[in-house]
Formats: sequence, C-alpha cells, structure tokens
Amino acid sequence: MTDGTVTDDVRIKELEEALSTETDRLQKLFAAYETQEKELVDARAEIEVLEKEIIDREIEKESLESIIAEKDVRLRELERKATTSLKRVEHLEPELDKMEEKYTREKDRLGKVFSIAEELDNDLRLAVAEMSARDTWYMNHMALFEELNKAIKERYDMIERAVDAERKSQHLRRAFTERVEELVEARAGEMSSDEDEQAEEEPSTEEESDDEPVAVDEEPQVDETVEEGVAEEEESEESDEPEEPSTWSDGEDPWSS
Repeated sequence: MTDGTVTDDVRIKELEEALSTETDRLQKLFAAYETQEKELVDARAEIEVLEKEIIDREIEKESLESIIAEKDVRLRELERKATTSLKRVEHLEPELDKMEEKYTREKDRLGKVFSIAEELDNDLRLAVAEMSARDTWYMNHMALFEELNKAIKERYDMIERAVDAERKSQHLRRAFTERVEELVEARAGEMSSDEDEQAEEEPSTEEESDDEPVAVDEEPQVDETVEEGVAEEEESEESDEPEEPSTWSDGEDPWSS
C-alpha cells in the first residue's frame, strides 16, 4: 500500500499538482496554438493577397513589356518615317521653291484679276442703271415709237404701191409695144405677099391701082391673149408683194431689219 515513506495521500496530492500544472501548460499551449493558427490563417490570407498582387504585377509587367516593345517598334517606325521625310524634304525643297515662286505669281495675277473683276462689277452696275433708265424712257415714249413705226410703214407702203404701179405700167407698155410690132410686121408681110401675087396675075391692073389712093390700115387691135398674159403677170406681182413690216405691238423690233 505504501512506497517507502510516501503515502497515498501525498502521491495523490503530487499527482493532482502535476495534473494542474500539465493542465495549465496544455491550456497555455492550446492558447498559443490557437494564436498561431489565427496567425497562420492571417498569414495564408496575406499570402493569397500577395500571390494575387504578384500575379497582377506579373500581368502588369508583361503588359508594360509589350507596351515597351510596341513603343520600340513605333519609335523605330517613327524614326524611319522621320528619315524618309527628311530625305523627301531634301528632295522637295527645290520644288517647294518653285511652288512658292508660282504661288507669288498667281497671287499677283489673282490680285489683278480681282481688281479687274471689281471694275467690271462697277461697270455692270452702271450698265444696269443705264439700261433701267433707258427702259423707263422707252416705256414712257413707246407710243411715240409706235406712231413713228406706223408712219414709216405707211411711207414704205406708198413707195411700194407707186413702184408696183410704175412697174405694171411699164410692163403693159412694153407688152403692148411688142404686140403692136408683131402685128405690124405680120400685116406688112401679108401686104407684100398680096402685092407680089397681084403683080404676077394682073400686070395691067397695077397701072390703074397706082392712081387710086392706098387705104390706110386701121389701128391694130390688141390681142386678147396679150391682155390675159398681162393680167396674169399683174396677179403674180401682187402675190409677190412684200409682207408688212413688223410693229412694236407684234413684240418685234422693226429697226432690227
């Protein structure tokens, strides 16, 4: 029942003290464990955040590297274009000088053209004002021009009628004279042939006929065919009379002819 001098009560008391000590130690260890577990959870969360940040930074780094590469490419392209532009500028400088010279000449020419256009515009305005005044004057004196045109038409009609009458008279005289000459010639031919026949058939009667007066032929009558021809010519001449000249009332300018 006993182990030397240590009794059961002492042993139990020692064991209880050891149990309480171990319990305190375990509680402290558990508290430390919980604290470390919390710290571990926080550390894991922080690690995850840091990992995400690292991933984001890697992505940003890759994007920056791609941007830098694109910038390098664009920079080289811009340098190439700049070099090409410089070469082109060097090549186009003489042409630029020529174009500037042409521009100066064209500018001077356009300035002269503009001044001429202004002068023409002023002349046009003056001409429009003059035409307006002339039209006003014309409208105010239109009746006078119509009367003048009517008088001129009457004058031309009188001249035409006089000329037509004189032409018809001359034509009638000429036709009458030609017809009379034809009849006289025909009558003279008939008389000469009758005289020749009588002289051959009756030579004795020719002496008696010398003592008798010779009958004078009556004035030859104008043939009806001549009168018909003269009438037809008169009708044709009347149909060929000129048309009446236009008047202001017809909307035409009689002075234009």
